Amino acid sequence: MYLFCNRDHNKLKCLYWDGTGFWLLYKRLEKGHFQWKKKEGTVVISHQQLQWLLEGLKIDQKTALKTSYPKYI
Repeated sequence: MYLFCNRDHNKLKCLYWDGTGFWLLYKRLEKGHFQWKKKEGTVVISHQQLQWLLEGLKIDQKTALKTSYPKYI
């Protein structure tokens, strides 16, 4: 699977090989932008990072949720 992001970071294209042919998937955001890294070149991301990216989260975060502790026990 290969992901491509435009300069404005509001469009993603995904090229996926399923064994018999290629799928081209396209996603465009009406508002906001994808939290894409600003690096040039190729970046390898995990399945979890892809999910975070598609949900609008940063892909270089340590966890998806903050740990909260109850004030009263």
